[in-house]
Amino acid sequence: MRSPTRPHTGSTGFRRTGFRRTVTGLLAAAVAVVTPMLATPLTAHAAGESVQVWLTTTSDSGGRNVVKGLEQQAPLAFTSGSGSGQSVTVDENTRYQQFEGAGASFTDTAAWLMNSSGALTGATRDAVMKKLFDPVNGIGIDFLRNPMGASDLARFNYTYDDLPSGQTDASLAHFSIAHDLADVVPLTKQARQLNPAVKVMGVPWSAPAWMKDNGSMSQGWLQSQFYGAYAQYFAKYLQAYQSAGVPVDYVSAQNEPTCCGGYPSMQWNGAGLASFTKNNLLPALHTAGLSTKVLALDWNWDQYDAFAAPTLDDAAIRNDPNFGGMAWHGYGGDVAQQTAVHNKYPGVNAYDTEHSGGTWIANQQKEDMHNLIDYTRNWGQSWVKWSLAVDQNMGPHNGGCGTCTGLVTVHNGDSRTGQVDYTVEYYTMGHLTKFVKPGAYRIASTANTSVPNVAWRNPDGSKALIAYNDTGSAQSVRVNWGNQSFAYTLPAGASATFTWAGTPGSGGGSGATGPITGIGGKCADVAAGSSANGTAVQLYDCNGSAAQQWTAASGTFQALGKCLDLAAGGTANGTKAQLYDCNGTGAQQWQPGSGGTLVNPVSGRCLDATGVSSANGTRLQIWDCSGGANQKWTVPTG
Repeated sequence: MRSPTRPHTGSTGFRRTGFRRTVTGLLAAAVAVVTPMLATPLTAHAAGESVQVWLTTTSDSGGRNVVKGLEQQAPLAFTSGSGSGQSVTVDENTRYQQFEGAGASFTDTAAWLMNSSGALTGATRDAVMKKLFDPVNGIGIDFLRNPMGASDLARFNYTYDDLPSGQTDASLAHFSIAHDLADVVPLTKQARQLNPAVKVMGVPWSAPAWMKDNGSMSQGWLQSQFYGAYAQYFAKYLQAYQSAGVPVDYVSAQNEPTCCGGYPSMQWNGAGLASFTKNNLLPALHTAGLSTKVLALDWNWDQYDAFAAPTLDDAAIRNDPNFGGMAWHGYGGDVAQQTAVHNKYPGVNAYDTEHSGGTWIANQQKEDMHNLIDYTRNWGQSWVKWSLAVDQNMGPHNGGCGTCTGLVTVHNGDSRTGQVDYTVEYYTMGHLTKFVKPGAYRIASTANTSVPNVAWRNPDGSKALIAYNDTGSAQSVRVNWGNQSFAYTLPAGASATFTWAGTPGSGGGSGATGPITGIGGKCADVAAGSSANGTAVQLYDCNGSAAQQWTAASGTFQALGKCLDLAAGGTANGTKAQLYDCNGTGAQQWQPGSGGTLVNPVSGRCLDATGVSSANGTRLQIWDCSGGANQKWTVPTG
């Protein structure tokens, strides 16, 4: 094996010992025992748009011992103008790719440890699952890449059609996903129940041994006479999972083609992968009526030419409705390869589908934050690590990786059996998944070597800026948005996510102007067109007057030079809406909610037409969000 080279700017290491590469002399594991404390968001009462801050810091040079894990800090506020510091300008008018999800894998190891090893009680397992997948009470993981059969992180070798040596089953009469029904399927179903946005990918490490020329789960080539049967193997897997309640969104033809001996793996060349994908796998999906999409490569940036180019260069494959794009791993080459392929084929999506944490990595927090930022700034639509869980010995493992770490460590068979440790990887993942939702667009933000960062605009218009201090000293960061800015001192080696509600079309300054329409097609109206403080805001026939023209600006709605406000800053049901001098308090903050609602984030209640009435003069108020017609609004947007 050749020696590892630096994979991309800011990365601190390579793959696990005895797996893809051999790395020696690196730090031993030092996984922190930290239970996540993910607070309910706070709201600032300060001038300008309020900004929430979540911080992760570690105490050791390896970036593993968590001191603060996604700990909410005192809120900030935008102020007019700009100032000094490491400048990062966020421009939501420049958009790039859409985010689809991030997470890890229910390997056999992870699923067994969490579900049937006996290490965890049902209550503990459910609590861990919530911390992993619940978008409100956890970090909201929304992408799972699960092995199709055994990988290196499994208890033993298996596929879905294993036979005694010398036997074959070209008709797949013995095909069964029974192994997965014990642990992988139940936990994947539970993940989707906790977070319906979860995407699922299936990936084989090896075909059944009887299909291969060496009769082994390790290495060997898929025999051409079994190409058709292997394509049907995929179709049966997808159909079986769908029947079990787990639709699979993506597959790839092979995990890390040709790598590596000593655990489940399989050899391919680029021409073979292209032929199998075009002539067998895609047609099998079509025939079965499956919408699952096929991703090419599922291996490193420096393996593109050898294993992916023949597939991607074929227009018939690229244009197939079941072709989904590229799957990249981060263990070799340069992340800029993702941008090079995007520039050549801009319609081809890019997914970052594996980069494990491990003891060979000199600083895990630094590694993760650079990966998160570099992958997505190079068109990545996902960020997927490796196993969700391992035990205190970084196993069980089936050859291959004995030094991989997970998002959680499940103690099994030692004095701490039943204890679950949340590693720094849990928190670095949460800096993305808790705040950036599927469908979010990456938006422009200033590249900065001292404070690498990436910014997103969520479907509801809210913003998330993820940043990392890659220096040995605290850095004053100045974030500019439209004609406003805020400052924050980011500790050395710290990760932060900054969020603010924003208003669609506001751009951080003055936004779109127009009516706010609600039930019965009536408009939000300032009574008698008065601009006096305390004037009632009501429903009235739309008439185009200034009393019905609202400007969306920095999370507020303004008419007649004043703000839509809640009387006396109230948060209780029935608190009346009024017009009042704009003062930046939470009583004047509004953000889009589900189903066309407008939510006041301080109270968590919705703007509401009293009595479900559309009569002229109906007073507007706040009330518990019900999704009723009297809480649905159309607001001015850019």
